[in-house]
Amino acid sequence: MNDDALDPRTLHAQAIKSINTDRFVYNNLITLYSKSNINNLFSYSLRLFHQIPSPNVVSWTALISAHANSLFSLQHFVSMLRHPTLPNQRTFASLFKTCTSLPCFRFGLSLHCLALKLCISNEPFSGSALINFYSKYRLPGDARKVFDEIPERDEVCYSAIIVALAQNSRSIDALSMFVDMKACNVASTMYSVSGALRAAAEVAALEQCRIIHAHAVVTGFIMNVIVGSALVDGYGKAGFVLDARQVFDENMSGMNIVGWNALMSGYAQQGDKNSTLELFNSMEARGLVPDEYSFLAVLMSFCNANLAVETEQWLTRMKVDYGLEPGLEHYTCLVGALGRAGRLQEAERLAMTMPFVPDAAVWRALLSSCAYHGEADMAWAMARQLLELNPHDDSAYVIAANVLSAAGRWDEVAEVRKLMKDRRVRKEGGRSWIEVQGEVHVFLAGDRRHERTEEIYEKLAELMKEIEKLGYVPVWKEMLHEVGEGEKREALWYHSEKLAVAFGVVSGAAPPGKALRIVKNLRICRDCHEAFKYMSRILEREIIVRDVNRYHKFLNGSCSCGDIW
Repeated sequence: MNDDALDPRTLHAQAIKSINTDRFVYNNLITLYSKSNINNLFSYSLRLFHQIPSPNVVSWTALISAHANSLFSLQHFVSMLRHPTLPNQRTFASLFKTCTSLPCFRFGLSLHCLALKLCISNEPFSGSALINFYSKYRLPGDARKVFDEIPERDEVCYSAIIVALAQNSRSIDALSMFVDMKACNVASTMYSVSGALRAAAEVAALEQCRIIHAHAVVTGFIMNVIVGSALVDGYGKAGFVLDARQVFDENMSGMNIVGWNALMSGYAQQGDKNSTLELFNSMEARGLVPDEYSFLAVLMSFCNANLAVETEQWLTRMKVDYGLEPGLEHYTCLVGALGRAGRLQEAERLAMTMPFVPDAAVWRALLSSCAYHGEADMAWAMARQLLELNPHDDSAYVIAANVLSAAGRWDEVAEVRKLMKDRRVRKEGGRSWIEVQGEVHVFLAGDRRHERTEEIYEKLAELMKEIEKLGYVPVWKEMLHEVGEGEKREALWYHSEKLAVAFGVVSGAAPPGKALRIVKNLRICRDCHEAFKYMSRILEREIIVRDVNRYHKFLNGSCSCGDIW
């Protein structure tokens, strides 16, 4: 195709020469000018609009869409209402997109009110844009309400809600919505498939990843780079890096930097620095330029492997050799690596001098390192820093109290408890997931809602008695409150991750000899960590736990994290 065919001025000239050029042609020309890659043509869209004798809703929508993601879009909309011309669902779709990108939340709410009055908010096109609007503002509940009010839901509507729920940590709901979509015989899109994979990755749901993988193969989406990258990410976060690598290798020719980074991140979570570096070098050899996420994966791999010197060296390489400025997450990796290595003063100095204001993740990394090394004074200081950002961060109180109690500093432990009471802070409830035959089972601490509760508790009691014979001793300092030994023992026994393991055993979640896989919403506690080392010996199988920080692989009485997390 020659350049004239790509230049909207060619069509414009033909329209001027024509005797009977209708409004439809001018509306299309507005859109063509707005999308043109030729310099200095964008302004033609507005000039052309003013030449239309009687612009209709399509004309106004073309103009509004031409100026999407800018205030001009909203200004043209106000002019449209004054004209007066009422908007249609495509007008609203463009405006909701603008309100998301600017950002402009209040204007978006006003648009929603108007869409309701005009009975347009429940149309598929505007409804999907509205779902995305609420999703981007972290309001998944409102996004779900909009979806529920759409009577005729097409693949775009389902894609929007699945992505909205997945992006807002409503993973189980997102997966359920994907199942509902298929039950209603609504076609998939690359967004609904990649959104479902993101949700499966969030809860490390291996079987769900495999089911969606099969669906992607059948529908042909497996060749789509977005779906392929999401599948690599899903298998990687589920701890099945070999499966992630297989998908990656099968689609390597079309894989972009996102897919490479996803696989490197999968290796990094395992602390597999060798595979991460091998992939990094292969990526460069193929002509791809590493970005900040590539380096984040490398730094994470060294941090999880407890290699502070190498983490420091690669942060320097990122700046000096590649000309990339490290972000806050890169510095957080180094702070964590230095802290785990016992270089606590250096880690704190880095946190105070880096070109970013330390966030909660930085102070939490330092706090965890201080707790591991038993540095009570510094731990309490780091907890205070964390509490300045969020006075209701229960983990800061709990970790500080544990460190102080281990040091026998009971007056300060009482001070921490009083602070929690005064601020009405409660320790967040632990939740753990285990997947059995494609269904995700969720457990809370002390949970008795499961239909197989009696079997679970009997199996757990049996396991606890067996590991005590091997030498397991409860880690009492995980208990924040002063209660009797019997109550302490019972409270420790019924942590959510222990219940999940017991259910995994009684339900046959994995064949004999295969790993049991648990996902936890918080950091795994020291008592469960200790208990699982013994359980891996009793059960003669690997127990894999993905907590909020990293993967833990328990086998033959030891853990891959080296007891530092």
